[in-house]
Amino acid sequence: MNRRELMLLLGGALTVPRALRAQQKAMPVVGYLSIGSASPGPFAPIVAAFRQGLSDTGYVEGQNLAIEYRWAEGQYDRLPALAADLVGRNVDVIATAGGPMPVRAAKSATSTIPIVFMGTSDPVGNGLVASLARPGGNITGISPMQTELMAKRLDLLSDLVPQARVIALLVATESQTERVIGEVQEAARAKRVELAVVKAGTESEIDAAFASLAQLHAGALIVAADPFFGGRRDQLVALASRHAVPAIYSWREFAEAGGLISYGSSIPSNFRQAGIYVGRILKGEKPADLPVQQPTTFELVVNLRTAKALGLTVPPAILARADEVIE
Repeated sequence: MNRRELMLLLGGALTVPRALRAQQKAMPVVGYLSIGSASPGPFAPIVAAFRQGLSDTGYVEGQNLAIEYRWAEGQYDRLPALAADLVGRNVDVIATAGGPMPVRAAKSATSTIPIVFMGTSDPVGNGLVASLARPGGNITGISPMQTELMAKRLDLLSDLVPQARVIALLVATESQTERVIGEVQEAARAKRVELAVVKAGTESEIDAAFASLAQLHAGALIVAADPFFGGRRDQLVALASRHAVPAIYSWREFAEAGGLISYGSSIPSNFRQAGIYVGRILKGEKPADLPVQQPTTFELVVNLRTAKALGLTVPPAILARADEVIE
């Protein structure tokens, strides 16, 4: 082998790793930070919707995009370390799921990496963005307006169970509940019903909360929109059935699983829109220029089988408004 051939061989050996490194760098990495538990499970459909949104913009996981998943498993105190880990890995965008706490953790960890939140109500009131139209900074996302709909859920439940003079509100202990309670309390006063607040932060506390409803003389229950409850859908629906308590939920998946009634925006639709936003940012758009999106349609789902089991007659006005009636 002459000197020229040796240099060509060595040059090729050096070029291949460099090309590989360039290829690896060319594939963007998205950090997915969730308060929930790893899929498969209750969160699997919304993760699939998020991937669909990315696909809509041309990014397919495993082909031209990598996703680093970080699951807090319902433990809010794990979020800061998980966010810091994603920042340390220098991901291109961080997508957060499960209310304001994951967004806060990501915001505390970085002021430069773009952040797209999913499922965070009242982002302005929570201090996450400057305004909905022009969020500013490195954060934008999709707000499902769950908190803003709490009063409407009480109205629906009161119309469905007019004999209930006490309505209970189940909130999670680890999330921010002050505004949620305030919204429902004001609606309860307008309806002239008493509001009883019960809290739960573990599965056993959910059991205890339902057991306390009889002592509180609660004739109906509102389950707050919280990712902790979203991950325990089957438990909540089963307890409502066992205790024969009419309950309203924020997500249609609860009514489909046997819950009485649900009212809220489509979570898969929100997560798909968030995936689209992440894709647009990967293509060069800035979070500061992408307005926070809010849903324009809300789904009312009524489960007539559950209503019959509870001995309830659903008012025609609610049936007429329902987007879906499960018979």
